[in-house]
Amino acid sequence: MEHLINQRVKAIEISGIRKFSNMVANIDDLVSFTIGQPDFPTPEHIKNAGIEAINTDFTSYTHNAGTIELRTAASQFAAAKYGLHYQPESEVIVTIGASEAIDIAFRTILTEGSEVILPGPIYPGYEPVIRMMGAIPVHVDTRDNHFRFTIELIKPYITEKTRCIVLPYPSNPTGVSLTEEELKEIAAYLKDRDIFILADEIYSELTYDYQHKSIGCFLKEKTIVINGLSKSHSMTGWRIGFLFAPENIAKHILKVHQYNVSCANSIAQKAAFEALTAGFDDAQLMRNEYQARRDYVYQRLQSMKLETVKPEGAFYFFVKIPGSLCLNSFDFALDLVKKTKVAVVPGSAFSEFGEGYFRLSFACSMETLEPGLNRLEQYLQIRQ
Repeated sequence: MEHLINQRVKAIEISGIRKFSNMVANIDDLVSFTIGQPDFPTPEHIKNAGIEAINTDFTSYTHNAGTIELRTAASQFAAAKYGLHYQPESEVIVTIGASEAIDIAFRTILTEGSEVILPGPIYPGYEPVIRMMGAIPVHVDTRDNHFRFTIELIKPYITEKTRCIVLPYPSNPTGVSLTEEELKEIAAYLKDRDIFILADEIYSELTYDYQHKSIGCFLKEKTIVINGLSKSHSMTGWRIGFLFAPENIAKHILKVHQYNVSCANSIAQKAAFEALTAGFDDAQLMRNEYQARRDYVYQRLQSMKLETVKPEGAFYFFVKIPGSLCLNSFDFALDLVKKTKVAVVPGSAFSEFGEGYFRLSFACSMETLEPGLNRLEQYLQIRQ
């Protein structure tokens, strides 16, 4: 029966991140810098809120958009942290992680043949959804601009078919974010154009050099903001995301969400409410630790003479593979695993513009980072 499967689904592949991490997962004594999974446990008070939800039988359907208390908390959190203002009754949707939010946003705004402009390299979770809608992903090479997706790079790719521009900042895989001035320039250029902005801000609480700023502050009427608790509160498995959009957009996205999942998990919603209220600043301790790790890893990579941009947010380094190795990114990652039992993600997983690089996640302890980087340094000394 496989011949009857939707051809667009058959044409997409499993994420290169997962593909490579699954390939090496069973290797003994492996030091893995692959998956972007916080190594901190979910805070105890959040777990207790989930347990209480179960014990008090809060196990039924909620409003399709999520409980009003959680939407209100999300609205207040976004306002206090980032200066974003959305009405909880009509402009906030609680989703099953940021991934579902991205999916329902694209399914609402994209039509056959419409184009979506994205920076390259980029997290691989957008392109398959775009293609399944019959739309066309248009990647813009940001490598020579220090991975900064500025309006001057975007302009040449805008056509009459452009429906959406994706701003995934802070960035997975590069760690780069955009300044307030850069966001204002994009907003000013798009103000009178019929183009949506999808701003994926899942790493907004993990910024190191300046406070996160959202383009939703400057162009709310065209912007769909995606966020969630996976990274900020170490709640990846709880699967709670948020979609913020003006009512005239959100009311249509809600229809897609309703028929897709009905509502987010009720127990996780209770835990999420606790995270956004009592856990308003839970990310602070994690952010401090990530920043210390970032600084350590950057110093080590510099000492190895490896070319990389110092991350401004998230918990990744995107590192250029030395040309002297004469290896593409997949072969480099495979050789590194075989020779040193250190796993990184091939840059090719992040679009064609990631080729020649590898992603290193520092969402792991110093006790893991130090020996793993020692192995990487030894590998480079031998191979060069």
